[in-house]
Amino acid sequence: MFTRVVEVKAKPGKARELAKTIHDKALPILKQQSGFVDELLLVSDAEPDQILALSFWEEQQHAERYNREQYPKINQLISPLVETAPVVRTFNVDTSTRHKIAAGKAA
Repeated sequence: MFTRVVEVKAKPGKARELAKTIHDKALPILKQQSGFVDELLLVSDAEPDQILALSFWEEQQHAERYNREQYPKINQLISPLVETAPVVRTFNVDTSTRHKIAAGKAA
């Protein structure tokens, strides 16, 4: 399993609106993507304008296809609500109790 972690700094006071936009507009697009497994959206309690969006994918190539074909559209949807460009990082999932992945068995 593979994950994309997108770190977003919302404009001041816009984090909830950004989270709602991601839920209402981005999540339906994600759900239609081949290999998409799950999405977690985290809003910081210490830095209320800081959001992390974690998307989980069956394989890296599914996430890469989404990144090329759909992510630019989603980035455009959220751009009026963000302070700076989102930072995208990718990871192999090493352990997940939710997805029943044991340590080191993700690949």
